Amino acid sequence: MYQARKHIYIAYTGGTIGMMTSAKGGLTPQPGMLEDKLRSLPEFTRKDMPEFTLHEYPTLLDSSDMSPQHWGIIAADILANYAKYDGFVVLHGTDTMAYTASALSFMLPDLGKPVIVTGSQIPLTALRSDGHDNLLNALYLAAYHPCAEVGLFFNHKLLRGNRSTKVNTSGFDAFDSPNCEPLFRVGIDVEPVLPALRSLHAMQPEWQPVQNRAVAIMTLYPGMDFSLAQHLLEQDLDGLILQTFGAGNAPQQPEFLAALERACERDIVAVNHTQCLRGSVNMGGYAGGNALRDCGLVSAVDMTLEATLTKLHVLLSRPGDKKSVAAMARRQMEKPLCGELTE
Repeated sequence: MYQARKHIYIAYTGGTIGMMTSAKGGLTPQPGMLEDKLRSLPEFTRKDMPEFTLHEYPTLLDSSDMSPQHWGIIAADILANYAKYDGFVVLHGTDTMAYTASALSFMLPDLGKPVIVTGSQIPLTALRSDGHDNLLNALYLAAYHPCAEVGLFFNHKLLRGNRSTKVNTSGFDAFDSPNCEPLFRVGIDVEPVLPALRSLHAMQPEWQPVQNRAVAIMTLYPGMDFSLAQHLLEQDLDGLILQTFGAGNAPQQPEFLAALERACERDIVAVNHTQCLRGSVNMGGYAGGNALRDCGLVSAVDMTLEATLTKLHVLLSRPGDKKSVAAMARRQMEKPLCGELTE
């Protein structure tokens, strides 16, 4: 029985995968080049591969220039084309790829179709490019092994988008998911590892808008000048992510703790996030963590920094006065919304 080929929408936002070496020697985006290159590669147009439509964004971005505004543009693009395609692939630079994958998961929380973010360390036009396999497999998985969530595909693994983080600047194994198994491993066989969050469905997903909120990230270190921390905490912030030691501990310096408590009383949502790559925050284990809980901080549990930041942005973008939004965000930060933390 004849079965129509799946049709995948590619949102090309920029990144290394579509760059070429300029006359001055650096890598720069080349408008129009990527689609021409893909159409010239026979493996991308085989009958057992899905059809694809590539939408090249008017301004191709280095991912270092990504912002919440751009996350909104990508999410809106997916929604505008949702009914027309079987799945979506987002081509993106690697530096902030995990931030965008995380943001999309919170902005489109009840997806019924796959969204896979991918890119490369070497441009597609260059010798030994990893972009070829990353894009080919992302298209194949979106069509024939679809997961109803946002994933990040890199180096033979499909990771849950909001569990991914960049761990290598120069290797093909650029991304990992430290506290969560991959969704799929791709070798000789396509091996499912982690069950999908939800079943596939064709209903239009809800839209959770995001705005650029005043969220600060403060990393603790031995010998820190806490007058600098106090100055930051006196600013007009909406949220704070405190990068703590170990299982969520901080120095028990009275002036610092008092400044944190005053910030929480001003409805700044302060989140305790461990500097460790693996493991979880436990504010009940040590006095240094207990003190932060007493100040009003909530736990990031075992979320990545990328997921913590983007989740906080999305929650703080919900309508309401600052006090009610802050109270809601504090409750939701410690709860799994779309697989981003371990219960």
